[in-house]
Amino acid sequence: MGGSHQEFIRRKGSDTMSSLNIALLGFGTVGKGVYHSIDSHQKRLQEIFQKEVKIVAILVKNLQKHNIPRKDIILTDNFEEILSIQDLDIVVDAIVGTEPGFTYLQKSLKRGCSVVTANKEMFSKHGKELLNLAGQNNVSIGYEATVAGGIPIIQTIRQLLQVNRIEKVEGILNGTSNFILTSMRKNKGTFEQNLIQAQKNGYAEADPTNDIEGFDAYYKGVILSELVYGEKPETTQADCRGISEITSEMIEEADRLDLKFKHIVTISKSDQQINCTVELALVTTEHPFYQVEGVQNAVSINTDLVGNVTLNGPGAGMFPTASAILEDIIQLDRKVAVSPCTRIVEPDYNTKTKWVLFYQGKSINLPSDTSLFHSPTSKIVIVETDDVSGIKELNPSINFFRLKGDYILSKEKVIV
Repeated sequence: MGGSHQEFIRRKGSDTMSSLNIALLGFGTVGKGVYHSIDSHQKRLQEIFQKEVKIVAILVKNLQKHNIPRKDIILTDNFEEILSIQDLDIVVDAIVGTEPGFTYLQKSLKRGCSVVTANKEMFSKHGKELLNLAGQNNVSIGYEATVAGGIPIIQTIRQLLQVNRIEKVEGILNGTSNFILTSMRKNKGTFEQNLIQAQKNGYAEADPTNDIEGFDAYYKGVILSELVYGEKPETTQADCRGISEITSEMIEEADRLDLKFKHIVTISKSDQQINCTVELALVTTEHPFYQVEGVQNAVSINTDLVGNVTLNGPGAGMFPTASAILEDIIQLDRKVAVSPCTRIVEPDYNTKTKWVLFYQGKSINLPSDTSLFHSPTSKIVIVETDDVSGIKELNPSINFFRLKGDYILSKEKVIV
């Protein structure tokens, strides 16, 4: 691209001061969404910025697979060409994987460019480092798109934490797993059958491991942990509990009791230890996630003043993610603070946890003081205990799931 690129750079020197210039790293689903959204919303963006918003360059891995959307856009597979553009304002990261994204964003920040990223795995590992680097170079980072697609959870937490104190954060942060659990309940069939359907619909990758085993949700939980607590959790992704163990029989049994399976991330702090758990749990009709279905994501925040705030919406996809990136670009221009907030309410450590136990055979062995009730129509027992592992030792074949939300006994449920 040599000569034509240098000519382009010289030409840009005289006409870029009246525009906001953006380089786009990656031109897959998210990258195309950003490009088309900027194009379709140009009038609104010009009203906000009082100048044109322009994609001036796109970085791709394979030049042969892409066509330049406009002749005045640099299409390159060399990141150094991106850095050499005069009057470059913002670098938008729409690639996946820890590298080369981390290196690219480091160089962008040192170059004096603000950045916006949708790369959850990279940001969960290097977010604090990048935020510190941004501060050192007097630029900013937007990362709304790393957590829940089009749901503005990052900005919401920042605004809430100006006065409110956070008590708990829970999230359904992976649309693939939520789709499979919803489909198993509504359309029946096995886990494997519904996973195949998710892949056919484009909701699951050919290798769905990151989604169904909870790793994708864990990366997002780490990002929220650093935002809320200023630190990463002490737990690791090895503590994730996926959804592949679920059976259609469990789904049906739970449905009889008005319970739904959800794959939930919980961010918590106890005894000065920060935890991020990803687990398959059961929610009651009173829980804010009960109606979150299909590929939707949701985040529930409990605070001391406003109470519970729940946001739900599309967690992925071309335009929801592009929406989060564009909103971040606007917030960067307004110089919204990016420092972590730490106004946290310490939880009640004496609160016991309710668990739903699925058992085989004619009975289940329980300590005398743990049973709450069981249903005469199914092999389910709900217990309240702070030591479910002890029950597991007495009953090696049981499956147990945390119960979230208030649960009121009905006539059909018999107290043990």
